Amino acid sequence: MNKDKIELSNNIRQLRFFAGEMTQAALAEKAGVSRQTIMAIEAGKYSPSLELAFAVADVFGIGIEEVFSHTVKNEAKGREDT
Repeated sequence: MNKDKIELSNNIRQLRFFAGEMTQAALAEKAGVSRQTIMAIEAGKYSPSLELAFAVADVFGIGIEEVFSHTVKNEAKGREDT
């Protein structure tokens, strides 16, 4: 059986910096979630729902693919696909 694992990464910290050093709290308020949620997403400890991912991208006025990216790791073969 083929087991693939998807790992998400994001550019939220960099985007906040280039948006006038926006705080996690300010981003959270604009996206409609708590600061803790933004903190967890930014740290890679929580994968946002699709709706939240779009909301975060909308705050910055960019596409979702400019905020989030993924890597697929094939655990059976130990290889990575992006």
